Amino acid sequence: MQKNPKVKIAVLVSGGGTNLQALLDACDSNIINHGEISLVLSNNPDAYALKRAEKNGIATSIVSKKEFLTQELFEKQILTLLKDNGIELIVLAGFMCILSADFTKRYPKRIINVHPALIPSFCGKGFYGLHVHEAVLKYGVKLTGATVHFVNEIPDGGEIILQKAVVVRKNDTPQTLQQRVMRQAEWIILPRAVETVSKKILKDGTDYEHIQN
Repeated sequence: MQKNPKVKIAVLVSGGGTNLQALLDACDSNIINHGEISLVLSNNPDAYALKRAEKNGIATSIVSKKEFLTQELFEKQILTLLKDNGIELIVLAGFMCILSADFTKRYPKRIINVHPALIPSFCGKGFYGLHVHEAVLKYGVKLTGATVHFVNEIPDGGEIILQKAVVVRKNDTPQTLQQRVMRQAEWIILPRAVETVSKKILKDGTDYEHIQN
């Protein structure tokens, strides 16, 4: 079977899609050379990220968790869409649904996530969105940042790919800190990590059909 010259990527989103936009911009500027975004999937039909994808001519799908009786059925539908689109790499970019161990084991080192802190600090269950930045300010740490890591069965427990530090300022609010972490860390290291992993996938030569078994 002949490999696609670029790794087919699915980006899973739930909200505005600022990290998706960073990936789209990175593809346009050739920061991402070895991968292409082939599908944007959301659990939220109102996610603005879907509009960003449509503007760029990228296929979109909506899989709303509330329409499925169980997590297994919800994930089965996602898996079907990933397989139908030949997806080789999954990027969680603000996807507000926890994926089960059964799901993640099907894609070993093929699912990556960006977390708005320096893992192992301020991570795991309950640490998402503004909650992370609120905790950072509460504890008074001087440095925070972002981490891109592989996803496994433990929330924020997978191997770290890249990290970047951001200085915490005395007058920061959770909102100002969130914005600066995105601009100075998330939007920089997520595209770099996607390129690094995509390049390795092409080098290893394992196609998506192998992942699904």
